[in-house]
Amino acid sequence: MAEHRPHAGEKADRMMNDSLANVIPLGVPGGVDRSLRSVSDSVRNTAGRTLGRTVTRTGGLLTEQIGAAVGSITDAATAGVRAATRRLTEEGTDLTDDWGRDPALVRRIMLLAQLRWDVSTGGDQRLPKRKGALIVVNAPRFTLTPIFTAFAISEALDRPVRYVGRPDDDLLGALGRRLGGLLDHPDEVAGALRADELVVLGADHSSGSRRVGAIDHTIVGAALATGTRVFPTATSSNPFGRHARVEIGTPTRSPKGRRGPLAELELADRLRHDIAGLLLEMGDINTGTPLDWLPGSGIGAH
Repeated sequence: MAEHRPHAGEKADRMMNDSLANVIPLGVPGGVDRSLRSVSDSVRNTAGRTLGRTVTRTGGLLTEQIGAAVGSITDAATAGVRAATRRLTEEGTDLTDDWGRDPALVRRIMLLAQLRWDVSTGGDQRLPKRKGALIVVNAPRFTLTPIFTAFAISEALDRPVRYVGRPDDDLLGALGRRLGGLLDHPDEVAGALRADELVVLGADHSSGSRRVGAIDHTIVGAALATGTRVFPTATSSNPFGRHARVEIGTPTRSPKGRRGPLAELELADRLRHDIAGLLLEMGDINTGTPLDWLPGSGIGAH
């Protein structure tokens, strides 16, 4: 019998599983708790040593106040991770779905993301509970907005959410597929929408917190061809803090009496306008420091 030799995609999957398993062992629930305690203790100890060296001379009261603030941040991050763990422990860990999404890997990435971001999701009640939808979101420069928007909505709705834009190669493509990524191709997106999947599409990257880049009208055309509703969505985050927000608007009205590329282009333009309106309503997330005026922060950079 011929020996089976794994191809490049299988090797990439194994490498990713081994790497993430070393970070958060999810074989048993206790592994998550031990990992959380380790992360929490490490953050507290490191912060305590740093603060002790920095503010010892300023008096015990200030030290206690800063220490309490660090403890509060650590407790909030740990509580968020535990909440995500409780919600996802019943999800299968050994099976991928028909589109290649790996629930176990998505769970691990979501747990790690909870340590960095505290994301609030609004307007999720507007999305269909079982049918498909195309969710179009703004994408500030140097961010992975479509991926983390998909994670946030998935957590809010308790159903898989996919995103458009995974690479078509062995290593990164395999990872993107397991995170729920779809190829940036109208046919693949149309197939997912026909299968009643929720799909996130990011606009082109843009600078500034209220600017919306160009939207791929061919992907929007896939939603029109399948009769799927399209939802404008705005995201706002602060690179110097934990808080981020995802706000889902009402469906953008499809052009009537038009077909073909003109209908796609018109709907894409309406989506850009609607997303810009949501960003204006949301305002900016401020830190209350001079960092708010830095042009690269996304805060005050219009």
